[in-house]
Amino acid sequence: MEQTEITSAAMMGSMTNDLSILGLFVQADIIVQIVMVLLIFASFWCWAIIFEKILRFRRLQGQADQFEEAFWSGVSLEELYDGINEHPYDPMSSVFVAAMSEWRRSASKGLGGITEKTGLTQRIERVMQVTMGREMDGLERHMTFLASVGSTAPFIGLFGTVWGIMNSFQAIAQSKDTSLAVVAPGIAEALFATALGLVAAIPAVVAYNKFSTDLARYASRLESFANEFSDILSREFEGTP
Repeated sequence: MEQTEITSAAMMGSMTNDLSILGLFVQADIIVQIVMVLLIFASFWCWAIIFEKILRFRRLQGQADQFEEAFWSGVSLEELYDGINEHPYDPMSSVFVAAMSEWRRSASKGLGGITEKTGLTQRIERVMQVTMGREMDGLERHMTFLASVGSTAPFIGLFGTVWGIMNSFQAIAQSKDTSLAVVAPGIAEALFATALGLVAAIPAVVAYNKFSTDLARYASRLESFANEFSDILSREFEGTP
């Protein structure tokens, strides 16, 4: 009779266990719930960054194509500079404006001999390098967060799993019942934390690798433009009396 009552109680307890996603969260220990909330927040924030980066890189490539088309269209550097001086709309145009601004300031003071022209060339190159560094810093924003989530989220989820399994074993010891109906809910709650960690980490790692490649290609494109523009200015200096 007593055994029947224990079995009936276990069956009733199993019926109250909700193994849905919401149920696993609600029934979990407070520590595991905190871990789950952190991972869910990290996952949503990663996806927000991913969508923002995708749209921004597409826009940057289009703007760079538009600027290079105008730059190589045969229009004079002065006209192009006057057209975008106040509102450089992308990193490439910002590099162009910074170099042209330095050139105009120095040209207004006069370019005497070879030493002055050489010094101006070096200043323009430094200005372009500084501008490229500043622009790339802006593009790399939030990349550290993606890398951090990709590397730490699985371990945070694993911590939640270990903590949940510890609580499950304690509950089993107190109930003195090792039936699957008693063990399964606690184990499911614990493993759900690891699943959330992987859900947050995998997109973050893939996106970080993709965006790192895109950033390297765009930086190379900026560097190539800066070198070509520097050569053009050098030829302009050679023709300046």
